[in-house]
Parts: sequence; C-alpha cells; structure tokens
Amino acid sequence: MLLLLTVASLISALGTTHGFLGKLHPTNPEVTMNISQMISFWKYPNEEYEVVTEDGYVLGINRIPYGRKNSENTDAGYDVWLGNSRGNTWARKNLYYSPDSVEFWAFSFDEMAKYDLPATIDFILKKTGQDQLRYVGHSQGTTIGFIAFSTNPKLAKKIKTFYALAPVATVKYTKTLLNKLMLLPSFLFKIIFGNKIFYPHHFFDQFLATEVCSREMVDLLCSNTLFIICGFDTSNLNMSRLDVYLSHNPAGTSVQNVLHWSQAVKSGKFQAFDWGSPVQNMIHFHQPTPPYYNLTDMHVPIAVWNGGNDLLADPEDVDLLLSKLPNLIYHRKIPPYNHLDFIWAMDAPQVIYNEIVSMMGEDNK
Repeated sequence: MLLLLTVASLISALGTTHGFLGKLHPTNPEVTMNISQMISFWKYPNEEYEVVTEDGYVLGINRIPYGRKNSENTDAGYDVWLGNSRGNTWARKNLYYSPDSVEFWAFSFDEMAKYDLPATIDFILKKTGQDQLRYVGHSQGTTIGFIAFSTNPKLAKKIKTFYALAPVATVKYTKTLLNKLMLLPSFLFKIIFGNKIFYPHHFFDQFLATEVCSREMVDLLCSNTLFIICGFDTSNLNMSRLDVYLSHNPAGTSVQNVLHWSQAVKSGKFQAFDWGSPVQNMIHFHQPTPPYYNLTDMHVPIAVWNGGNDLLADPEDVDLLLSKLPNLIYHRKIPPYNHLDFIWAMDAPQVIYNEIVSMMGEDNK
C-alpha cells in the first residue's frame, strides 16, 4: 500500500492529464454504487433491510429473492441473502454508541459470531418462514460460522449445510505479510492505529481505484499489491474490474478485531479474544483466560474449498481444520487459487459456484 501511496503522489504532482503512467482504462459504473445499486445494475431484483443485534448494532443486509426474469442465462433462482458484520461500510450504526466512540469499536470476530450471525439468520428465517437455510461463508465469514455453530447448538440446527470457501480457523502457518504487522506489541499497535476503526474505506481508496490503478502501467502493480497479501494467481484476475474491487475494499473493521487475529497468529490457537487481564477475562468469559473454540463441536454438515496458493488460509492450517470437523461431507483443494480467487476469479463460477448450486440441488431431493 505504501508503494501505491507513492504512485498516487506522483500522479498528483505530475497531473493526471499528461498520460505519464498510461491512459486511463474506462471506469466501471459500480465504482460509485452501493450494494443495492450494484444488484439492480445487473438486473436482479433487490430488497434491503436492517437487522438489529441483541447488543444494538444495526446491520445492513440485502436480498435477491429470485433470479433474473427473461434472462438468456440459466438462472438457479435461489433466494439469496447478503449479510454484513459490524464495523464494515454497510454496518456502521448502533442504537447506543456513535461510530466516533471507542465503545462502538470494542469488538472482534467473537461478537460477530455471538450476535451478528444469529441475528441475521433469525431475521432471514422469520422473513421467509423457513426452518433452515444454507450458509455460504468466505474467509472470516467461515470463522464466525465455526464459532457460532460450535457454541450455539440452537442456531446450528437452523443450518442445513455450511459451504466454506477459503476457511480460516487457526492461522499458525499463515505466510501473508500481514502477520509481520500483527507481531507488533498491542500497545505499540494501538499507538500507531488507535483504538477504533482499522483501515476505513474512504475517498482516497476511490482515488486509487479511478486515478491510479485504472492506468495501464499501474494496474499490474495494484493487483500485485493484492497478491502479496492474499497469494498469487495473476492469470485469474479480471483486470478490467480492478477499479471496482479497490473502490469497495477493504470495508473496514475494528482495531480490536485485528488484534484478535494478531493473537491468533502468535498463539496458533483458535481462541476467544484476550481482554488483557484475568479480571477482564472473568467479566467477559467467567474464567481468567479466554476459552478455546472446539471445532469438534461443529456438527453442521460442511463442504470445504481451499486454495493451494492461499497465503491467509494456508493449506497446512486448513488440513488441521479438516481433521477436526466431525461432519465434513466434501472437500476440494484448488491448487492455483489464492484467497481472493474464491470471490473474484474469472473461472470461479465454473470451478466452484456451479458445484455449490449442484450440491444444493441434490440436497433438495
């Protein structure tokens, strides 16, 4: 990112009209759209709701209730819901605390699993009148699924199947450069990044997307910056949509959440957040140390896809995860895939999504 900042400064100094770093690629209209607008842009029906969690966080969620009508493409027509976790761009409200307060940001993926996921699932089931749903998670979306479904048996019964893409539980073997950042002592990390939001998405990211990374000579640099963090698979990224990806990502989270991942890197364990003292841990967990999350208690049927070039969900960590899952119904490793290929790869529909839809169809019989 520092390299991108330097390039951005160069463009600002030299002027964007001189073509110093090549011509601008055409900007995709989704760069400035919200989720609802993007869904509508691709001619899908869209509904938007707000879910309020037990502890007062307001989560924006979107629904695509059915497939495109009069479409030439084959459309499975599932009722699809898109959730959000507290603190990201679309879930930055609370009934009691302002996003400007420290209290608002006092959470990690513990709270996402304890409050956000159950509230979202219950909202969807109440709205649809269904007893169960299928859960598809990617990255941290799988993490909160593992926690929620292993610690909340009542919630687990509401999940028919869990489809896990690039799953993350332990990060003992992660090779991403982010783990170097995470080795900073907590006090120093907070001095550098504060104690509220970590890496918010703001106007400068849109500038990077539209003025820097959309230029012919720089787009490869921008994509390589993503690969350094998530793993390399340069041939599978649609460079013409790089401005869309960068204009909406990252969506922001709390400093505490990043510290929780730092704790996981250091310990190699799948464990709740350490609040810093036995007294604080007693308040939150009724024990002096944070509890471990036991994956053997996660009995929801689960299908797993992971990548061989994934620096975040390292194959060694995934192998450890798989050995602990008592109801693993399917596993496939995709050797060339990195962490983001599961959502951005050009061949993801053929490699993964069609397979998931097919499995869902078999599940209905």
